[in-house]
Amino acid sequence: MSPFTVREYVPDDLGSMIEIWNEVVEEGNAFPQEESLDAESGRSFFAEQSFCGVAEDVSGRILGLYILHPNNVGRCAHICNASYAVSSSCRGRHIGEALVRNCIARAREAGFRLLQFNAVVAKNIHARHLYERIGFHLLGTVPGGFRMKNGRYEDICLYYIEV
Repeated sequence: MSPFTVREYVPDDLGSMIEIWNEVVEEGNAFPQEESLDAESGRSFFAEQSFCGVAEDVSGRILGLYILHPNNVGRCAHICNASYAVSSSCRGRHIGEALVRNCIARAREAGFRLLQFNAVVAKNIHARHLYERIGFHLLGTVPGGFRMKNGRYEDICLYYIEV
C-alpha cells in the first residue's frame, strides 16, 4: 500500500493547502507569486482552478498539492498549465512525481491536449529531472526570466508533454 494517495481537494483541505502553497511562495525560488494566500484569497484561488489535487497520507495529513488550469484562452485553450507544491518536510518521497502523473491524467480527462510549464527555474534540477524522466520535452530557455527572492535573475525553462 502506498504511503499516500492523490485525490481531488475538498474544502477541509484548504488550511493545509494554503500553508504548503505559502511555504513555496515564501521560499522564493519556484513560484512567480510574491503574495501569500489567506483563508479568503486561498479559497477563491483554489476554487478558480480547473482541478486541484492533494497528496494525503494514511493519517489524513496533506503532503502536497497541484493546481491545473488553462494556459491560455480561445484557440490555445487546449493547452493547460499546472503548479505543484510539496511540504518541505515531505520532499524526497516521490510525492511530486505522483502529483505530476495524476495531473497529466486529470488534464487528459478534462480534454486538454498539452500540458505546458512556462517557468521552471533552470536551477530547479530535481523538478527538471522529474519532468524529463516522465517524458516532458524542453522547449527552450528564457535568460533571466525569473527573479529569485534575493533579487538575482535566473533562467527559466519551458516544458511540454502531450496528454
